[in-house]
Amino acid sequence: MKDTVYNLAFDFGASSGRLMLSKFDGEKITIEEVYRFPNEPVKLGQSFYWDFLRLFHELKNGLKLVSKKKIKISSIGIDTWGVDYGLLDKNDQLISNPFHYRDKRTDGIIKDFENMALLEEIYDVTGIQFMEFNTIFQLYCDYKKRPELLNYARTLLFMPDLFNFYLTHEKYNEYTIASTSQMLDAEKKDWAIDLIKKLNLPEGIFQKILMPGNIIGYLTKEIQEETGLSNIPVISVGSHDTASAVAGTPIENGSSAYLICGTWSLLGVESESPIINENTKKYNFTNEGGVEGFIRLLKNINGLWIIQQLKQSWNLHGIKIGFPEISQMASKAKHEEFIINPDDKLFIAPDDMAEAVKQYCVETGQGLPQDIGDIARAAYNGIVEQYKNCLNNLEDIVGRKIDTIHMVGGGIQDKFLCKLTADVTGKKVITGPVEASIYGNAIVQLMALGYIKDLKEGRKIIKNSIEQKRYFSSI
Repeated sequence: MKDTVYNLAFDFGASSGRLMLSKFDGEKITIEEVYRFPNEPVKLGQSFYWDFLRLFHELKNGLKLVSKKKIKISSIGIDTWGVDYGLLDKNDQLISNPFHYRDKRTDGIIKDFENMALLEEIYDVTGIQFMEFNTIFQLYCDYKKRPELLNYARTLLFMPDLFNFYLTHEKYNEYTIASTSQMLDAEKKDWAIDLIKKLNLPEGIFQKILMPGNIIGYLTKEIQEETGLSNIPVISVGSHDTASAVAGTPIENGSSAYLICGTWSLLGVESESPIINENTKKYNFTNEGGVEGFIRLLKNINGLWIIQQLKQSWNLHGIKIGFPEISQMASKAKHEEFIINPDDKLFIAPDDMAEAVKQYCVETGQGLPQDIGDIARAAYNGIVEQYKNCLNNLEDIVGRKIDTIHMVGGGIQDKFLCKLTADVTGKKVITGPVEASIYGNAIVQLMALGYIKDLKEGRKIIKNSIEQKRYFSSI
């Protein structure tokens, strides 16, 4: 391979977005950050929204910066968080800003589905973990509370689909992101139409499912003129950021699990087909779509969101502290025994995370954490204990021992978290890459363009491109 292949990977996270330039020389992939911008949700009245118009503006700003580099871009791929969506009217106009998954309008909604005796059927068909912000519950809230919105809607596009549409004018629902909705038939890899009809949701708004590794379309004339780029293909990558992160994890063998550490922690294994049985129901595991049709059998854990919000809480109270200091103080806490349940509703979206941690510890009879180290340690202990419980449940489901955890994402920069994970779980921990979603995004683009044969080859290239660290239990 003589020439370097350049691809653009957009990754939109819960707090920021970034544009990365991927460079593939035939053996290794190197990445360069071109542009980073905040993703600041907006509270309007009692509702919590994503500022989609601002995010699309920032996306175009990133493309303009790339244009100035005067290099040949082979393709573009976009991944984002899951479940949230935008609705378009008959003129393809966005009806309103998409709701944020932490908006409280779905609080208690699962009870309505219990009353309709639909929960078992939903899980049997979709295999998706029940969480109140899943698309199925958000849409049902639209149907119950603002039906006029759905009356005007002609198209539903998940967040990456929405970005892709305004770049190409092509409408699809990419497979991995659609699977997070809890409305996709896990076996058929298509919409669960019977379920959608039972909920009186308009089935016509759902688009054709497009698998990762296909060309969605090409930059429109308007986007080309505005950004200075040429008619570049936009690729359907693993559009759910977790799908891209799993694709970008150099998993070694069947006895390995992946652990993606960001705002959320996602812990699971790859499966060739959905696993939907009494154990997965009992443990509330999810069967989300992955690259090359793999199933991501995993559990969502409310992870570093808690640490992020602790930092914000202390900063608001005049204590200027960064993540490295929080980690260090947690590792040296006077009282190592404090622990929270990170999935308790108290920690979903509290006004003050530090006070929420204190409240939880007091209400559960542990006493009152006195300082930053104790509070942070309670959060770390809770997060890692959930990892341990999840791994035990996962081993029960798949019927085999897991000896290695491949830990990826921004959280692996926290060495205390990595070591604590190895100690508490008793597993070998291998970390890297930090930018797993970017690497996964990039290799799927390269697969679509014919530069990489398959996911297996792509992961070998990633492993050859990064530095990994290993942690072993000392307990």
